[in-house]
Amino acid sequence: MGVDNTVFLEVIEWFDESGQEMLHRLPQHGSGEIKFGAQLIVRESQAGVLFYKGKACDAFSAGRHTLKTGNIPILTKVLSAPWAMTSPLRAEVYIVNLKVFPNLKWGTRDPVAYRDAELGLIRLRAHGIFNIRIIQPVLFINSMAGTMGKFTTAEVEEYLRRVIVSRFNDYLGEKLDTIFNLPGTFNDIAQGLKIRLASDFARFGLALDELFITSITPPPEVQEAIDDRGRLSVIKDMDNFVRMKAAMAMEKAAESGGEAGAGLGLGMGMMMPAMFGNLTGGTAGKGGVAGATAKEVDCPDCGLSIGPNSRFCPYCGHQQVIFDQCANCGKNLTPGARFCSRCGHPSSEKPQIVKCPQCNSENIPGAVFCNNCGTKIS
Repeated sequence: MGVDNTVFLEVIEWFDESGQEMLHRLPQHGSGEIKFGAQLIVRESQAGVLFYKGKACDAFSAGRHTLKTGNIPILTKVLSAPWAMTSPLRAEVYIVNLKVFPNLKWGTRDPVAYRDAELGLIRLRAHGIFNIRIIQPVLFINSMAGTMGKFTTAEVEEYLRRVIVSRFNDYLGEKLDTIFNLPGTFNDIAQGLKIRLASDFARFGLALDELFITSITPPPEVQEAIDDRGRLSVIKDMDNFVRMKAAMAMEKAAESGGEAGAGLGLGMGMMMPAMFGNLTGGTAGKGGVAGATAKEVDCPDCGLSIGPNSRFCPYCGHQQVIFDQCANCGKNLTPGARFCSRCGHPSSEKPQIVKCPQCNSENIPGAVFCNNCGTKIS
């Protein structure tokens, strides 16, 4: 039975199943003895580079190519006897993936300090994505991949991310006015940054196909301050807004029930006149004057009838401010006053009721007209 000396030539091709391999070497482990006449199949999205005797000999575009090496079938086996039947004419083929590698992420690990025209010194974080592709296969192999059997985006992404962040910090520091002007400028910043990064990528045979900025954010405390500023710009009537908030707080306190709710409602009622007296148009003062009479009075806040000596409305909790009155002219007296600030009458004397000369009805001290018939009182 004779020995079959038939020698088959190689067909060299490669498929990227992961979508992340930028380069693949054949053979992947060690060097090879690629035969003279081997067929190299290169796809549209690939480029082939033949390394023969340790040097890049030729680059191949899409199509089928016949490789010419010194490894001639059968003859090579005879001539390789001094090298333990291993041919010294080593050859490898690198197939480079020319497609765009999208959705690579970049971002700042730590906040970077910037000077803001309105907020002063602030710290910002930035994040985004970028796409790359290989434009010079031989340069990429020699400068980035070397003799690696395969090279993926994972090996290069971290380095490129740091380069982008470094250039971004400098570029934003030059262009930033205030973070209030950042919305609507992300695209301009990204395009300017892309131009600045072009040379950094080109030295490795790469091109920055696209770069996007997805966010530039300040720390949480600065974001809260910005939100508060936005809320204030929306509120047109601050007086009504404060009243609404106070009423909502009292309503929640009333709904909570129990002693705690009653105490909170009472406390809110006591604080409202002091805090917002200038917003209520002096209604507390009116309630105080009415409270000095012997009849029931209406609460100036809710309008319901309350006792003449009530200091707080039992329905809404509104404080009824009580003033002492001058016995002579009826002017409200400050607490502890010994004399009236208007007429100088001693405050300890009892009020002098004024009678109408026409109908003989009693009027409050200092009345000018009768509250019954309207006759002018001398």
